[in-house]
Amino acid sequence: MTIREITNVLNGTIRCGEEHLDDDITKAFSSDLMSDVLTLHDCPLLLTGLCNVQTIRTCEMANLQVIVFVRQKKATPEMIELAQENDMVLIECEYSMFKASGILYTQGMEPLY
Repeated sequence: MTIREITNVLNGTIRCGEEHLDDDITKAFSSDLMSDVLTLHDCPLLLTGLCNVQTIRTCEMANLQVIVFVRQKKATPEMIELAQENDMVLIECEYSMFKASGILYTQGMEPLY
């Protein structure tokens, strides 16, 4: 799926990274535990309800490029600036993590494991 398609099926809002809308994403991971995120390899998309600067820093360390904030979480200007510096995509979504994950899965997104 492209980031544009992901955003559309989740009724999401892109907060930064619009230049990547046509990039393909094949795998995703859902978690609010950043310790789990740090163990990831080759996973470009994270769905999380943990919305703070540490989330952006953790994803930077784990080389994650796309973050979907679920449960109506809103990125702060500081988070958006940090994500832009790291060439990341931030998407905000009103759905629960369970619903967002299920939607992406039914649309063909593969789980990391």
